[in-house]
This record gives sequence, structure tokens and C-alpha cells, in this order.
Amino acid sequence: MQPPRPKQKQVAIGDRQVIAKGLSNSFWSDLYHHALTVSWPVFIAITAFIFMLLNAFFALAYAVRPDSIANTSGAGFFNFFSFSIETLASVGYGDMHPQTLYGHIVADMEIFVGIFSIALLTGVIFARFSRPRARLLFAERPVVSMHDGKLSLVIRVANARLNMISDASARLWLVSLMTSKEGKSFRRFAELTLIKTENPTFVLSWSIFHIINDSSPLFGLSAVDFNGQEAELILSINGNDETTGQIIRSRHRYNHADIAFDHRYVDILETGEDGRTIINYDRFHHVEALE
Repeated sequence: MQPPRPKQKQVAIGDRQVIAKGLSNSFWSDLYHHALTVSWPVFIAITAFIFMLLNAFFALAYAVRPDSIANTSGAGFFNFFSFSIETLASVGYGDMHPQTLYGHIVADMEIFVGIFSIALLTGVIFARFSRPRARLLFAERPVVSMHDGKLSLVIRVANARLNMISDASARLWLVSLMTSKEGKSFRRFAELTLIKTENPTFVLSWSIFHIINDSSPLFGLSAVDFNGQEAELILSINGNDETTGQIIRSRHRYNHADIAFDHRYVDILETGEDGRTIINYDRFHHVEALE
């Protein structure tokens, strides 16, 4: 008998879909990871299904000896199912209760399963809620324009929560498709040097600059070159969210078609009638061609 073939899994890397096969991914061996990564509707549906399954199992166990539970004489399966829910949740209304040794043994087993499952479920739900998440707004398109007299790649980022992110740091990577001397294709990761990699007080917006000089991997590349290399940009930002006291991380990927050459970002700073400064995030993603 042949062993079961490993299932294929589709992985999204930016706009590319990659099929991974040959890995033995057991659901039960990585249950905690699956519990944290599935969507909330799927998580709730699976939890409800397991809850109903457990109660149905113990209800059948009670139904084997109908006289083991008081006040259920002539009752149907639904009454045993309701008693199972009360026992599993440690509610115990008092109208139904175990009255034989068999009933007490099954109830004790269900109470143990209930305590264990509630503790486990509480921990998973807390882990899902307590995971640090950054609400960073990345501009839809990076731009290549002049900055301080130098050709630069610019990406605009904003903190959508408008709270304090201290000690924020940024790293920018270029991913491009290259061909070796042997004629084999491979993807190269090259980190792009930034003018400022840290922001001590990231509250509103942050413009990240990379100077395109003769030492830059972008030097001499045009939009056609970017398309030919299937180039991508990966920007990662992390920092300390002072509201929660947790380290948050966020990452954004740009395709080669997203880069706007000879463009610049539209100014989002305005002055109100009372003289106060206004940041207009309605124009955050807008770019305009250079004159």
C-alpha cells in the first residue's frame, strides 16, 4: 500500500501564485498555527461544530442509560443533549442531575473535558485578539523623482491610528529576476539604502527616501528594465506601539508596474482658516507627473 501523497498548497507571494508540493503538512501537527491564521468566520464555525459534536457524543452516552439522569424519564435525545451542554459549560440548573454511578462517571468525564476545552479555547481566543497589528497606510504607488537635487525613490507611509509609534524603523528591499552565467534564473534580494531608517515619533506620515546613485541597485534602470526583471519592492516597518506596549510590524509589497517614474506625491498639507495645519489623507495616494 502506497503512503498518502502530500497535498499541494497555493502560496501567494505578492501578485504571484506559487504551488508548493512535496511537503507533509499535517493539520494536527500544527493545530495552534491553523487556529491563529484561519478567518474569524471559519474559526467560529469550527468551534461551534466541535462543541455540537462533543455534546452529541456525551448525550448519546447518557441515552445508553436513560435512568442515569434524574427527571428525564421518557425524554428524548434533546433533553440529554441539553443536559450535556449544561454539564460541559458547568451551568447546572438543578432540574436534571446524575443519579446513578454510571451517570456520575460520564458527567465527571464531561466536566473534565469541559474544563480542558474552555481553558484551551480561552487561550486561543485571547491569542487571536492580543496579536499586535499595525494599521499603517502605504501609498499605492512608489514614485521616482528629484529630492534635494538627487534622483530618489520615494514611498509615503502613514500611521492610520494616529497614535505614537516610537523607535520606528524601516527597511526596503529590491527583488528582481536575474539570470546566472549558467543560464539559470533566480531571484535576487538587494537591500536599498535609505536616507533615514528610523523615526523616533511616528504619528502622522513618513516619507521614505532612497537615493538612486551609482551605488544603488536601481541605478540606470528604467520602467522597461523593471518590467523585464519582474522587479518588486518590499517595505517593512516595525516599531513600539505605545498604546499597547507591543512591538508591531507591517510589510507591503509593490509590483514593478506600481512604480511611477517621473512623478511626485501630491502635497497633503493644508492650512485651515484658523491657521492650523491640516493633513488631508484623501490625497494620500495621489501622484502627479513632473513638469
